[in-house]
Amino acid sequence: MTSAGIDGFLVLLISAVVLAWLLPAIGADDGVFSLSSIAGYGISVIFFFYGLKLSRGKLRSDISNWRLHILIHLTTFILFPLLILFIRPLFQGESDSVLWLGIFYLAALPSTVSSSVVMVSIANGNIPSAIFNASISSLIGVFITPLWMSVALSGVAGSDTVALWNTIEKLMLQALLPVALGMALNRRWGSFAEKHNRKIRMVDQSVILLIVYTSFCVSFEHNVFAVFSPITIIGCAAGMLLLFFAVFTILGLASRCLKMNREYTITAQFCGSKKSLVHGAAISKIIFAGHGNIGVILLPIMLYHALQLMVVSAMARKMSK
Repeated sequence: MTSAGIDGFLVLLISAVVLAWLLPAIGADDGVFSLSSIAGYGISVIFFFYGLKLSRGKLRSDISNWRLHILIHLTTFILFPLLILFIRPLFQGESDSVLWLGIFYLAALPSTVSSSVVMVSIANGNIPSAIFNASISSLIGVFITPLWMSVALSGVAGSDTVALWNTIEKLMLQALLPVALGMALNRRWGSFAEKHNRKIRMVDQSVILLIVYTSFCVSFEHNVFAVFSPITIIGCAAGMLLLFFAVFTILGLASRCLKMNREYTITAQFCGSKKSLVHGAAISKIIFAGHGNIGVILLPIMLYHALQLMVVSAMARKMSK
């Protein structure tokens, strides 16, 4: 059922992009009650429900295994961005620079929560560690992602220190505050959230689809994809697949060097190599507000999301046997 839900969501993501291509004007509008504004309000809803399902007991359950946690978060927030910074000279020209910015944005994002835990469970990894790391990763990402993006955007007009702190302030109001409020209400409403997790996930996915649709509407309205050939898009997808396997392999070698057992190695590889489309779409509405290239910036994380689900689900099923 999980795989079917994931596949269905991928189909809806592609449909949202196609719809944006066919009807860009509807989603490109930026009024108070526009679809774009509604998507912006939906960001807070996503993070509130995330906090509502996040109990302090889950965070405390596996805090002692510090070597695993450090390995995963160093990979998520340090190794990923450094690898993409290393290939920056390969992207020349304005259009290629925008595509690189999208790839770097992917690299700066936190790990995903739900699919990481599901895949670790299928592969017989350490589930408490997966829950702990994926949850903490999401909270850290609210601060680390904009800091990394300030490095990538340095020298770009309008991306000074003041703009950085304005972005962090918006993230705290639209993301961190709803998470904190949700966690505060977890004892009272946490069981309700767990009971209706499927419905809440449908709300989350609906908001993400709306964000993707409106983001691509803006890019299609500005005709930014005209400079990208199908070969470029295919090459980007191949690069995302290569990035995944590079990080997955490095995590495996590092786990072996740290003499981790099979359960912890699986957890490190699955949690450390994943990136969150939910956070990527939500945070992009704040960091790249008003950018006509936001559809291009979201393209790498959408490609990576689709590929990581297909590849990791196949790996998880193989490991479970």
